[in-house]
Amino acid sequence: MPTKTKINFKGSQGDELAGLLEQPDTDSSGFVLFAHCFTCGKDIAAASRISRALVAHGFSVFRFDFTGLGSSDGDFANTNFSSNVADLVAAAEYLRSAH
Repeated sequence: MPTKTKINFKGSQGDELAGLLEQPDTDSSGFVLFAHCFTCGKDIAAASRISRALVAHGFSVFRFDFTGLGSSDGDFANTNFSSNVADLVAAAEYLRSAH
């Protein structure tokens, strides 16, 4: 049975970002860092469906809420494309260090 683990990590602006790691019940073929649309959250239906399909094919999927969105801390009004890219880099660094 695939597992879902809630994860918090520091984003680019020092805020606590909320993530979700979904893993297959077998050894993972690799990790996918899922970056959803600019104003969406990690729990949007499309992201959930895509993640489930990737997990079914043996991949672990990490998706997260950018600063100020969903369950993540921070103020969305203080973000921009560059800060979102920096949040994505912070998520990749979390994955690299933890897995």
